[in-house]
Amino acid sequence: MKGKLGVIGGMGPEATAYFYEEVIRHTKADCDQEHINMAILSHAQMPDRTKAIISGEDKELLEAMREDVHAMELLHVDHIAIPCNTSHYFYDRIQAMTDIPIIHMPREAVRYAADRYEGVRKIGIMGTDGTISSGIYHKECERLGIEAVSPSEQRQRDVMSLIYDDVKAGKKGDYQKFERTMEEFIKKDCDAVILACTEISVFKKDHVLPAICQDAMDVLIRESILRSGAQYK
Repeated sequence: MKGKLGVIGGMGPEATAYFYEEVIRHTKADCDQEHINMAILSHAQMPDRTKAIISGEDKELLEAMREDVHAMELLHVDHIAIPCNTSHYFYDRIQAMTDIPIIHMPREAVRYAADRYEGVRKIGIMGTDGTISSGIYHKECERLGIEAVSPSEQRQRDVMSLIYDDVKAGKKGDYQKFERTMEEFIKKDCDAVILACTEISVFKKDHVLPAICQDAMDVLIRESILRSGAQYK
């Protein structure tokens, strides 16, 4: 008997749609019944996560998360996935709201990158201002003795523009913004780069990215399938 996956999404909506499509695509199944059951809540009006982290005004966001977690409990899901990297700054407080295990996307992404890129010493982190300033990925890298590298201020502006001005606005994304940031990571001797924003995961659909890129969304998809008792392909 497969488990039911709960998804707290909508941050942003296109990233959640991509997550759903990729779970289906990567589940080994020959018929409908071999796919996993999912309860997807697209909470598009969730307060902005980066603003909540930087301002410290997170009460409204956490209350919204509490309501979403309660909805997942009513739907009797077995695990919860949140396809939004920045929201994992609040992971401990959200997990404390429920006994349902929540998959820790940054932790799993760093662990997977460490296994995939043998001898990795430095990992570049490409995410929102909230993800970078909060050190979510830096803490997970430190656990494994890996140095996390942030973009310079100028390149971080490129990343934020790619996320907010391009992908969240429904555009395919300016590859030059991405490329400038990648070139900086390479100059800083990064062995791998984690795509630590689900909008960059969406950007990846329309562009060929370097082999050193590890998409955190891909890892969340894999973990969601496996923890639900299905086979990943």
